[in-house]
Amino acid sequence: MARPPTPLRAQILESALGLFAARGFRGTSLQDIASEVGCSKASLLYHFTSKDAILSELLTPAGQALAELDERLSTLDPDEAVMAAVTGFIDLSVRFKREVKILFGEVLTLTGHLGLPLPEVTERLLDALTGNATAPRARVAAWMVIGGVFMTSATAVSVTDDVLRAEMVRGALRTLDHRTD
Repeated sequence: MARPPTPLRAQILESALGLFAARGFRGTSLQDIASEVGCSKASLLYHFTSKDAILSELLTPAGQALAELDERLSTLDPDEAVMAAVTGFIDLSVRFKREVKILFGEVLTLTGHLGLPLPEVTERLLDALTGNATAPRARVAAWMVIGGVFMTSATAVSVTDDVLRAEMVRGALRTLDHRTD
């Protein structure tokens, strides 16, 4: 049995999400989205005033889910909150992986415009972190280290640089299951 036709607005959002994740927000035009959907650019603009409006609508559910997780965590005692935070945040990251890819991809794109060969270097760094292993466990752990180090160093952490470095190294090695003893 065929599914009922998807409304044009939902098709636009789904196509935009796929294109933004594959090509990046900046690498996707409104015409690209319209062509993917099979409508005119004017028809697309009837539903959304801009590409930014599409992105905003795409990211809203992830933002709401993060706010719900935050609310749930605020009601838990510290011991319960740890496991709930880890599983809840990972669940959100998996559920909204294309949205996360869009956000992270824009960082990579922007740094590429600054003359930094970040995508190529990141791939080589991933290989080094895994010892060139191709097993999913090693690759996922390495990506967690790359993302975690990136996010940790980009946030205002109220510790000295020496402490920040030591704890980031300790956490990265633990994530990679790398023994230093």
